[in-house]
Amino acid sequence: MKTEQLYQIYLKHPLICTDTRNISELCLFFALKGDNFNANQFALQALEEGASFAVIDDARYAVNERCILVDDVLTALQELAKFHRRQLRVPVIGITGTNGKTTTKELIHSVLSQHFNCYATRGNLNNHIGVPLTLLSINSGHEIAIIEMGANHKKEIGFLCSVAQPTHGLITNVGKAHLEGFGGIEGVRIAKGELYEYLAQTGGTGFINSDNELLMELARERNLQKLVTYGRSDADLIVQLKEVYPSLTLEWETKTGDQSLSYHAVSNLPGTYNFENIAAAICIGNFFKLSPEDINSGILAYIPENSRSQIIETENNTIISDYYNANPSSMSVALDNLGSIGKPNKVMILGDMFELGDEAGTEHELVIQKALKTDADQRIFIGEEFYKLKNNTEAEFYRNTDEAFEAIERKPIKNSTILVKGSRGMKLEKLLPLL
Repeated sequence: MKTEQLYQIYLKHPLICTDTRNISELCLFFALKGDNFNANQFALQALEEGASFAVIDDARYAVNERCILVDDVLTALQELAKFHRRQLRVPVIGITGTNGKTTTKELIHSVLSQHFNCYATRGNLNNHIGVPLTLLSINSGHEIAIIEMGANHKKEIGFLCSVAQPTHGLITNVGKAHLEGFGGIEGVRIAKGELYEYLAQTGGTGFINSDNELLMELARERNLQKLVTYGRSDADLIVQLKEVYPSLTLEWETKTGDQSLSYHAVSNLPGTYNFENIAAAICIGNFFKLSPEDINSGILAYIPENSRSQIIETENNTIISDYYNANPSSMSVALDNLGSIGKPNKVMILGDMFELGDEAGTEHELVIQKALKTDADQRIFIGEEFYKLKNNTEAEFYRNTDEAFEAIERKPIKNSTILVKGSRGMKLEKLLPLL
């Protein structure tokens, strides 16, 4: 079936499902395949549970006329999303970067939603499947869209741009993450720059932190002409950090003719590393002509969740919960933030960082070195990579989270400010009941 024909069916059944555990009435079921599963075999089940049609690529499972046979289901999904995107007449803001993508996306969504009917990527649906699903969730009632784009290898951002076709774009930063897939930090730099490259080729607009020379260099290299800058000085929007703890307050400035006006944006986000994320949201809100009051309301309205820069007050401690993910760059700024907090009894609980390939040993050693120089009263390292480097008595090392649980259970931590950070696979949330 051609994409145009499939699109006519989609218009009548605009809800997409890819998992039979979440079938919705009258949806379109796309039978995706993976390394360890083949959803073609669940096509009949999806139809029986309420799907209107099942899109399959294995003729053996074409049980009736409600099975739509295509050459490849994933390609069909991506082409359908591209076709739908071309029908949309709304600004689409593409976001990528090593750290802060999701937080920045949520902040921008919170700001723009003060004035627009805005749709943004749900959760972390930011890959070759998630981006098409996000696009197919945008309808004619939406006025603006924000698409998060993640990658772990070169040319992935370029491909996602070809699907999402952003009119505007933002790279939060370029740092050390997924080094195994990118082949090193230079590979990360090239890959993230693919968003600027797309915008340059299509006449799109880039929002850029002018304080970040690497990002400015990427924009120059790709001859990105339409730039809107934000930064501490020499930028279209001047932003300053005024307060840090317990959450950030920013002062930002707009100009009308010769007149400059300053405003204060209060957030619910801790961590100096969130300064740039908030600044980006203010810049984009200002670009789309929201009032300062709406911009500040949007910043204040965003409450972090999913263990991304959350402050959790327990009966015994204050926890900086930041264990949704970790890489060398985000670990470094998290330690900087802990060190800057003027509180007694500071504790760090750090878990292994994943997907670092041959650089894993070196990067974990660098984290340990930085942690030992960071102002703290107790340092706990968890995971096989950290444990291999157990070589001093100034810190505690445990092979896994269960071992750390037993140790903390024996010697509870109380009346402390605790940074908990590591890769998602470390399951550091197991420790929260003890903290």
